[in-house]
Amino acid sequence: MSQWLICGVDEAGRGPLAGPVFAACVVLNPQSTIPGLADSKQLSAARREQLASEIKYCALAWAIASASVEEIDRLNILQASLLAMKRAVENLSLEPAVALVDGLHCPRLKFPARAIVKGDCRIPEIMAASILAKTARDAEMLAQHLRFPQYGFDRHKGYPTSQHLAALQAHGVCAIHRRSFAPVKALVKASA
Repeated sequence: MSQWLICGVDEAGRGPLAGPVFAACVVLNPQSTIPGLADSKQLSAARREQLASEIKYCALAWAIASASVEEIDRLNILQASLLAMKRAVENLSLEPAVALVDGLHCPRLKFPARAIVKGDCRIPEIMAASILAKTARDAEMLAQHLRFPQYGFDRHKGYPTSQHLAALQAHGVCAIHRRSFAPVKALVKASA
């Protein structure tokens, strides 16, 4: 374990009606700052991709993991998010002194972890993790768009936009929809 190393942890994809939830963790190099880090939601897709490459190149360590739609439906979205975070941290190539986790909850880890509300706006390591989680999830949803083009996952990434809700009404539920989420659950119930 390294006395001074901080690992930032964040997730992407708690709110969508479809697709896995992703988490990432990043240990930044204190000798190498990455200009332009910010909460992934504040950045354009192009800027996120650019920063994701820089983070992967400059960070001392990083890892990305996910929890499946089946795990989300079985555990609930909070527990699935924590599971994805735990998986990401366990995949790190080194063990930091502490994990700083965006939000109110921490996964159970074998070293100290602290939850930080709005950490993705304040802590560079969490900002970096938010960018890696978001770009990885967006890439997954673009891949799912090729399997299920009728839903428009390339545009809304599974979030409950009016376009997605209309596609759900028109085409029903597909394999990557979260059946435990209210709009999907209602459709499944109606068609049963």
